Amino acid sequence: MFGECHAHIIMDGVNYRHAVDMHKNGPDDKIIREHLEAYQKRGITFVRDGGDGLGVSRRAKELAPEYGIDYRTPVFAIHKEGYYGAIVGKSFDTMGKFHRRVLEAKAQGADFIKIMTTGILDFNNHGAITGMYLEADEVREMVHIAHEEGMKVMSHTNGVYGVRAALKAGVDSLEHGNYMDGETLEMLAESSTVWVPTLVTVINLLGSERYEDAALFPIIRSASENVRKAFQMGIHVAAGSDAGAYRVYHGQGIQDEIHAFEEILGCSDKVYTWLKEGEENIKKKFHS
Repeated sequence: MFGECHAHIIMDGVNYRHAVDMHKNGPDDKIIREHLEAYQKRGITFVRDGGDGLGVSRRAKELAPEYGIDYRTPVFAIHKEGYYGAIVGKSFDTMGKFHRRVLEAKAQGADFIKIMTTGILDFNNHGAITGMYLEADEVREMVHIAHEEGMKVMSHTNGVYGVRAALKAGVDSLEHGNYMDGETLEMLAESSTVWVPTLVTVINLLGSERYEDAALFPIIRSASENVRKAFQMGIHVAAGSDAGAYRVYHGQGIQDEIHAFEEILGCSDKVYTWLKEGEENIKKKFHS
């Protein structure tokens, strides 16, 4: 059984705002336990969270051993004020403040640091990313600070510029990584960075009527082609579904993600070994 290399236990796959509201007065153990049970029932024993601003993933880490789950979390993600990321964490406005956020996460038991360097997919404009991206110099300094504090870096990043900046900075894992071109994939292949594509965050939107399927198909085709190239190039890749995102349910999400890889690459021991190696790489890198 594969582990889940990218989840958000604060979310429920149905309604983000409602899910967050359930924890406004402190992490709700009942809800957290329900999500942990969903992993346990499917034999999933490893979960890497992407963080949140309310301490929910931190509490999940405390409860997870009861369910036989090795739970890793950054506690919260770190984003620049005015840029994408408030949904999962805390902000900074200067590098000094970023450093204090890193120390804050460490003090709260973070296994690694998560940074937000770009927005998300613009479903109404194929190839575009929402909002502003961080400049390469900023990303490099953020990664340097985290590494100097002995912390690995998980980076939420999309788009050619964003991915190249993250790779040059030396991030340890690349989350999402949509719209990479050939040169960027070559950079990824030459690095030790693990790519976690989170394919089903888009695939599972098909038929939802949240977006037109016609707008989703080009994104899916682009991601699928890059996964094929990554496999051929021997890029480090691990499976993570972004569980908790809309229509991506805890426990089921990683099974959907593995099925997506099977649809793209076929069902073979070589594919499964490749993904397992990526997961083991994540486990080795992202621990306190």
